[in-house]
Amino acid sequence: MDLRKGFHEPQEKPRRFYKAVTVVEVDGGHGIRLDGRTLKTPRAAPLILPTRAMADQIAAEWDAQTDVIEMATMHATRLANTAIETIGGSREGVADQIADYAASDLVCYFAEAPATLVGRQSEAWEPVLARAEAEEGLQFERCIGIVHRPQPPQTLTRVREIALSLDDFALAGLAFAVPLYGSAVLSIAVLRGWLSGGKAFDLSRVDEAFQEDQWGIDAEAAERVARLRVEASMVDQWFRGLAA
Repeated sequence: MDLRKGFHEPQEKPRRFYKAVTVVEVDGGHGIRLDGRTLKTPRAAPLILPTRAMADQIAAEWDAQTDVIEMATMHATRLANTAIETIGGSREGVADQIADYAASDLVCYFAEAPATLVGRQSEAWEPVLARAEAEEGLQFERCIGIVHRPQPPQTLTRVREIALSLDDFALAGLAFAVPLYGSAVLSIAVLRGWLSGGKAFDLSRVDEAFQEDQWGIDAEAAERVARLRVEASMVDQWFRGLAA
């Protein structure tokens, strides 16, 4: 389940129909009101968030809308909808997919050459891998080149255990982060607060940044990077909001 894919905006975007966005305490957490009306998920479940910080994050997305509602810009709202409507009924499958990323984790695949790139990868990734081993018991095999090397079964089991230990909101965030970074290790690092979302994003694109240094970056690529960096910032705020 790639929570970053599969969303399609309606051909005609709805116009903003409300003036005031407020956060209120409700049974089970915090809700959001649009001109006093309860904000609900697409399946009409009340959008109830576990912390005030998370509710404020989503309320800010709704308040930022102008003449029309751009759902494509409302990453936290869409993630909350998924956490409420979908994650609870598919936790095992979501955990399996996160473990699948760990089985071929980006930060375990080091280049053969040039030495400059290898040095950048080691400087960026080895500290995170070391901390994952020390604090989470995640021991990964490093690989040289692109040929797949199996990871220890106990490591993948442990990744799955970490995923299943989370509540639905945190699990939704982890499932969103993993394909964004291409790495379960970096996603767990953001979840635990070892790295900011932006720093993890930088570490996930060491290879791309090296190529940009050699050949430059075009406007389309720069736009894509900027868009993904917004998502990385959002998921960081998501995890911090859960911990507030």
